[in-house]
Parts: sequence; C-alpha cells; structure tokens
Amino acid sequence: MRKNIVAGNWKMNKDYPQAITLINEIKTSKPNNNAEIILATPYPYLAKAVELVEGTTIKIAAQNMHQAEGGAFTGEVAANMLTSIGVNTVILGHSERRAYFHETDALLANKVDTALKHDMTVIFCFGEELKDRQDNNHFNIVEFQLRDGLFHIEKENWKNIVLAYEPVWAIGTGETATPEQAQEMHAFIRNLVDKVFGNEVAENVTILYGGSVKPDNAKEIFSKPDVDGGLIGGASLQANDFFGIINGI
Repeated sequence: MRKNIVAGNWKMNKDYPQAITLINEIKTSKPNNNAEIILATPYPYLAKAVELVEGTTIKIAAQNMHQAEGGAFTGEVAANMLTSIGVNTVILGHSERRAYFHETDALLANKVDTALKHDMTVIFCFGEELKDRQDNNHFNIVEFQLRDGLFHIEKENWKNIVLAYEPVWAIGTGETATPEQAQEMHAFIRNLVDKVFGNEVAENVTILYGGSVKPDNAKEIFSKPDVDGGLIGGASLQANDFFGIINGI
C-alpha cells in the first residue's frame, strides 16, 4: 500500500540558527494523520538535522547528490557521504537542477543508479514547462522524462522510488494546477508505470504533487485519488504553514 508523504524542500534558505529553530518546531508539532514527513535541508545542516529528529518518524533528505562514488569533483557530495551521516533519501531531477544546472535525463539516470546502489530512497522530480502545456505536449514531456531518467531501473527497485510531479509553470509563480489537472496527470503517470512495470508497482508507488501547495488548497489537491502528498517549497519554511499542508491529507 502506498504511503502519504509530505516533503519540505528548503532549497537555499535559512541560516543555521533558523534551521535549528524550524526543525524543533516541526518535530514538536503533531499532525492529525499518519503522513510521512521528510525535510530536505541544505547540505550544511544535514548531520545536525538527523541528530535533532532522532527518535521521531521524520526523515531527512538531501536536495541533490553527485553520480560518482567520489573523486575530484569540487563542491559535490557523494552518496556514501550522505548515508554515512544517516541521510538515506535524496531529491533528484528537481526542475531547478534541470533548468539552472542543465541536468539531463541521462545524467539523472546515472544519479538514480548510484542512489539505488546505496539503497537510498529517491524522490524523482519531473514536469512540464508552461509552453509544453500550452502546446498540449505536457503528457509527452512527462513520459519522456520518466522513460529516459527512471524507467531503466529493475522492478524490485521501485520500493525505493517516490515520484514527484512538478508543473514548472506552477513553482514559485503563485499559479497552481487545479486539483483536476493534478489528478489528470497523476493518473496518467500511474497508468504509465502500470504499462511498463505492472499494476502492483503502479498501485504502490507514491506520487507527490509539487507546485505552490498552500494550507488553503492542500486538502482539495490531496483529496484526489492519485495524489499521495506533496513536495513543498516555500510553504515548508514556516512550521504553521507546513503543518497546515500536512493536515490537508
């Protein structure tokens, strides 16, 4: 049975004292459901975040990682560096990594392989830009990103995969896909997984929605049958807003 997950992607926000305060606020709050909570903090805070959430059900995730096992890659972080401090979840393929750092589907496929080799959970992001949707090409874009970046994995590896659909035109713009648009795409994604990997995988994979989710629209979005939670950006930086979204499940 698939999980309900709400993951907070802090991106490049919060200094160290602010990060500690926010983690403590989140870990002492009690959601009204059994949704799994994941916090993707900036790299400098990961080890402390793992320490702070010890004894809770909250998981800590990295926002990215390098595909190589190690070597002369200044400024990069390897999978074993993350797992050695207790970080076993990583976000890969976020739209900002694709757009600003030119990460391709081929590169992401390599990153996925490395993460799975280290038994990490991958939150795999994908989604169309505004022009793709205007040109009615959004389903093709999503299918290509999934097939080229993820669908090479073995069936048994799907236990380590969480999908995160993020319409790029609805990130940080104040625009949000309607609940019906989110459900339409999530159903398409689940059907695509079913065609390639079978019904059992499709029914058990968690598919998150990421695109300007807020406390006042979370419940309606999360009520859709194929939307299993959210990958939350800006609204995860305030504990009250974040828990308002979690409680929308």
